[in-house]
Amino acid sequence: MIPGGVNSPVRAFRSVGGDPPFIVRGKGSHIWDADENEYIDYIGSWGPLILGHAEPNVLDAIVGAACNGTSFGASTPSEADLAEMVLGAFPNMQKLRFVSSGTEATMSAIRLARAYTKRKYIVKFEGCYHGHADALLVKAGSGVATLGIPGSAGVPEEFTMFTLALPFNNLPSVEYAFQKFKHQIACVIVEPVVGNMGCVPAADDYLVGLRLITQREHSVLIFDEVMTGFRVAFGGAQELYNIKPDLTTMGKIIGGGLPVGAYGGTKEIMDLVAPLGPMYQAGTLSGNPLAMAAGCAMLKQLRDRKEEIYPKIDKLSGELVNGVMTAARDAGVSLCANRVGSMFTWFFQKGPVTDWDSASKSNTESFGKFFRTMLDAGVYLPPSQYEAAFLGATHSEEDVQRTIAAAKQAFAGMKN
Repeated sequence: MIPGGVNSPVRAFRSVGGDPPFIVRGKGSHIWDADENEYIDYIGSWGPLILGHAEPNVLDAIVGAACNGTSFGASTPSEADLAEMVLGAFPNMQKLRFVSSGTEATMSAIRLARAYTKRKYIVKFEGCYHGHADALLVKAGSGVATLGIPGSAGVPEEFTMFTLALPFNNLPSVEYAFQKFKHQIACVIVEPVVGNMGCVPAADDYLVGLRLITQREHSVLIFDEVMTGFRVAFGGAQELYNIKPDLTTMGKIIGGGLPVGAYGGTKEIMDLVAPLGPMYQAGTLSGNPLAMAAGCAMLKQLRDRKEEIYPKIDKLSGELVNGVMTAARDAGVSLCANRVGSMFTWFFQKGPVTDWDSASKSNTESFGKFFRTMLDAGVYLPPSQYEAAFLGATHSEEDVQRTIAAAKQAFAGMKN
């Protein structure tokens, strides 16, 4: 009835083998499948459930909102409440617009950047995922600033001809692109911590370099913080690295686990969005009351407990990543790791992993074996070598130690 039996491709377990479990409930850091198998969950709905599954305050907020109606297609007070909370955490954003997904947020931000600059070309980076809009499903060509080649069937080359796909963490390629396409590049969009080639942080000078180049060239810098927003710090990666992008895209966590997205920036740029300006974007479910209520409940806790939550998840994530690395080293298994706060990935190779080319050298067969063994031991990891894992506030020291013990068993027969 459903293509591949799934509604998002990674859920099919094609890259790791085996049959995917069907999840029926979650509580805190654990989930259960239809056969009542219990797992320690390191996906957390791909990042947003930093407070764990079925968080009581979030559930109460959703139920309370639902009792008044699920959707109106009209403005509600909770939209303003959530907007105020998001803008309070991201002071460089003066206005924002809610949408229903991260894909909507990024495609809208790029349209807005083109409207603002009156330019056509956009720069993205290999291995960075910004949703499934046609212009963003692009693989890099053989050169440093080649025109985009569609990475999906059904995307005409004409739709990606203005997309430049460059290597991540490589500032000279960005300089070359701006030289080759002088005064033609509308924006640079980047995940400040990449999550879709595994967790890959920006190099020390990289984000600063992107900021300086885009300012010099009067191009818009877009931070895609769909994963990193409220995750790597309360104010996202831009707080962590002290960089001010022109536009920010968000999703996942600001809806408390419900479908949501947002894009925002300075008044100068955001006032181009309809009905104030000529850049059109709309959505019946944008700012829907259930997602707004859940988001308010989520962000209120993160704001009020940030001095407790963020140090805790950083400490536990460090213990987990280092414990698994030690287990691999003791077993003679080639493994390296990247981590930023509570986002992390173990790569089955010597490393380091700094971009898509180095990430792609990972031994995916070894990862698949590791994944299946961990799943059998009750540890639910992302079913792909190239997806970041996440730890949340409800994970415990016991969860971490159980995971490290399971990894030791998994590595026992995996010497390479």
